[in-house]
Amino acid sequence: MTRPKETPLAQSLPATVPFVGPEAIERATGRVFKARLGANESVFGPSPKVLDAIRSSAPEAWMYGDPESHDLRHALAASLGIAPGEVVVGEGIDGLLGYVVRLYVGPGDVVVTSDGAYPTFNYHVAGFGGQLVKVPYVDDREDPDSLIAAAHQHGAKLVYFANPDNPMGSWHDAGAVTALLDGLPEGCLLVLDEAYVEFAPEGAVPVIDVSDPRVIRMRTFSKAYGLAGMRVGYAFGEAEVIRGFEKIRNHFGLSRVSQAAALAALEDAGWVDVVRAKVETARSRIAEIATGQGLTPLPSATNFVTIDCGQDATFAKAVLEGLVARGVFVRMPFAAPGNRCIRISAGPSQDLDLLAEMLPLALAEAQGG
Repeated sequence: MTRPKETPLAQSLPATVPFVGPEAIERATGRVFKARLGANESVFGPSPKVLDAIRSSAPEAWMYGDPESHDLRHALAASLGIAPGEVVVGEGIDGLLGYVVRLYVGPGDVVVTSDGAYPTFNYHVAGFGGQLVKVPYVDDREDPDSLIAAAHQHGAKLVYFANPDNPMGSWHDAGAVTALLDGLPEGCLLVLDEAYVEFAPEGAVPVIDVSDPRVIRMRTFSKAYGLAGMRVGYAFGEAEVIRGFEKIRNHFGLSRVSQAAALAALEDAGWVDVVRAKVETARSRIAEIATGQGLTPLPSATNFVTIDCGQDATFAKAVLEGLVARGVFVRMPFAAPGNRCIRISAGPSQDLDLLAEMLPLALAEAQGG
């Protein structure tokens, strides 16, 4: 008996995932993490009103979710001051990135990104046969000038840019983002990932007319709203660009419970203020812990802090592994020069107390003493 053959493209791809989950590490080690500080989830959780909405909608989980996400989409449009036809809801930004690549990228089409930026986007580009062109970070930030130059040189169809950025936590002001948009070649779409926009400082979020067909902006309920496990994200942009998603999206991708949770989260804006304050406190504590050990915390406009370990990727990986072995889940950037760092998500005081206890031990072990 023979199995059917995969397409040549599928055969060329590795069977992997962009991130190794903490659960996989726990299964491999036989130990449960005491502090989950690596996935940039909101350890502070969703609003109590959201939990009430989840409980209320749970008895309806047997039904498919509304394929139009009508109530959530209209609420998002009202909050953004745009028309419902200018916003689409999907299975987190990850799902929406897959859709936008499917819409615009065919075999051999060029897509420009930064080397070390969000790897899930690269995963989708590879999966649809696109050609990735990567430019380096400059001063621990994505570099708009390099992205523009590469887009022109290679005739890119898409350019991916995150502001604020993961994994470095850095950001650009609004003027730099609009200059990037204006500098792209004709027919190139800017995919602007704003997953951490709720944590962005004043002046970092550009004002862009939603009717501008050169850009699509993506946001999420996974970070500030505390709903990473619900997988709800949204994109907004020019109506014809958004209408394209109706051709290829999974119309039943969002459960009824997820839609109810996201709607309740959007309606409880005060909870985001609470989370912002907790994140700011946690970032300060993480920075204090790092500097106390002679490490350098990088400025952050996100719900995590990237820590420069002061040496190379091998040393940073040893520090990471030392923390993981001691029950503290953290991650690190994949590509140089960011891979000299580790990345620590904001967490409650008890988790950061454990980090403060275990970091000196992990450092000493990494240093061979």
